[in-house]
Amino acid sequence: MFKTIVHDLSRELVNRSHRRKRKTTMSFVGLILLLIAVEIPGSFQHDRSHTKFRRPEVSQTAGNPWPMPLSYHTQGTFSYVDDAEFKFRNVNEGSSCSILQEAYNRYFPLIFGRRPETLFFKSSFKAPTDAMAELMVKLEKPCMDNDYPMLESDESYTLNVNGNQAMLSASEIWGVLRGLETFSQIVYQSNDGGFVVNNTQIVDKPRFNHRGMLLDTSRHFISVPILMTNLDALAQNKFNVFHWHIVDDPSFPFESSTFPDLSQQGAYDPETHVYTQTDIKNIIEYARMRGIRVVPEFDSPGHTSSWGYGQPDLLTKCYTGSKPNGQFGPVNPVPNSTYVFLKSFFTEIGQLFPDHYMHLGGDEVSFACWQTNPEITSFMKKMGYTSYSQVEEYYMQNLLDIVGGLGKGYQIWQEVIDNGAKVRADTVIEVWKAGWQAEMEKVTKLGYKTLLSTCWYLSRISYGSDWMAYYACEPFNFNGTDAQKELIQGGETCMWGEYVDGTNVISRLWPRASAVGERLWSAKEINSGALAQPRLAEHRCRMVRRGFQAEPITGPGFCREEFGDV
Repeated sequence: MFKTIVHDLSRELVNRSHRRKRKTTMSFVGLILLLIAVEIPGSFQHDRSHTKFRRPEVSQTAGNPWPMPLSYHTQGTFSYVDDAEFKFRNVNEGSSCSILQEAYNRYFPLIFGRRPETLFFKSSFKAPTDAMAELMVKLEKPCMDNDYPMLESDESYTLNVNGNQAMLSASEIWGVLRGLETFSQIVYQSNDGGFVVNNTQIVDKPRFNHRGMLLDTSRHFISVPILMTNLDALAQNKFNVFHWHIVDDPSFPFESSTFPDLSQQGAYDPETHVYTQTDIKNIIEYARMRGIRVVPEFDSPGHTSSWGYGQPDLLTKCYTGSKPNGQFGPVNPVPNSTYVFLKSFFTEIGQLFPDHYMHLGGDEVSFACWQTNPEITSFMKKMGYTSYSQVEEYYMQNLLDIVGGLGKGYQIWQEVIDNGAKVRADTVIEVWKAGWQAEMEKVTKLGYKTLLSTCWYLSRISYGSDWMAYYACEPFNFNGTDAQKELIQGGETCMWGEYVDGTNVISRLWPRASAVGERLWSAKEINSGALAQPRLAEHRCRMVRRGFQAEPITGPGFCREEFGDV
């Protein structure tokens, strides 16, 4: 049939050749060629082996670090980096530790490609003899194998690249880790296939000490490997806190050794959808090696429905009239057994999680069930309470005393303060609701240390470049004195788990969270979304090259190495 079509078209071309112009003749020839190409695949396709294709030039933002350092000066002159001979060298003898050695092992493939076949330029380029062959690392304070990052840890560093010499200096190991990340970003692959680094001088430190991400693993379970992948992404964006909202109303995946029924009865599946003690220790260790603190959140007295399945009589019974109606509300704050349980439970948490802080929740506590319960009514009368916020304050104060007695610090959500409760002076308040400027002014005026998360709820998605709104949020944009603003420890971006699990959480987070990372790390003056966009696009492609399913931040475009390239 195809041959018949070609024959008929050829005959028609001859018949019309005397009546048509050459332009028409060529259109028929083009049609014949098109039909042949469709019928016989590849017969008229370009043979790439005989054609020189123009590779995309290295972008102007190649080698730009994210987040932007405090002081960053770079020149057009560059040095080649010898990937075959390159090594990290400690300047100070005896200053090394397992954290540093593992970082060296981790960063080599991040700098030079996870696998050679993933590199865009698969050339046989050989670095010149005067190429850079080492990064000298000077650590002033020797690190220990068991070091754990803290809120007060020093993450500052300097990085100087001059010709084929490079020096990274830091006071503490945590600054070295941040500097290694920056160095891994300023090395890039040139058009000839070689690795290069521009002459660069960097003096850097974070603006805020607390740069966190909340991840909810109760509403949808997220596996340990996915959590570890996200920890890698956090480190590569200079976050330093994993706020683990590990349990909530829907499920209790934390496997307690003291109260095993909590997960046996409260998890989605006690065999597959739980975090064992070993899992948690592995996650903490994985984070520690990357300079990331793990702050667990066990929210109460509200958001505790899943607790009640494995801990009888913990929750408040709701009443209709004079009889229980089978429903349960927040934790019952009246009986002494509640606090006996809480002390044992949080003792276990304090021993398992090494961080100084625990997040104790306190948000969205409904008083409706308490209002129906005769035991609480009698308790209020006995205590002389006139509002249920006083009941909440009683509960929270007892809980804070328990946790404080363990030598731990604590963070809570803003509602505890909004409801009029008075808490210990060293409590950290996290502001998450609308109207955050007035809330920050109020909380800091009361003298509390504060975290901001209102602006950075990544679980709220919208079409287009929504990262711009996250980037534009300035934590100091509230009426307050300099002393009040000194109480701002930093902030957190939040991913609640209603609509994310292991299938989409990484792409939903990144690189949108990167915008928050720069806002919390970089100077206040680094605030132009228009100037940030090409750098963020470059960083997004860097994350893709490193194996993250980081979604695009703009319209049509491409990365030189796409996700899944082999």
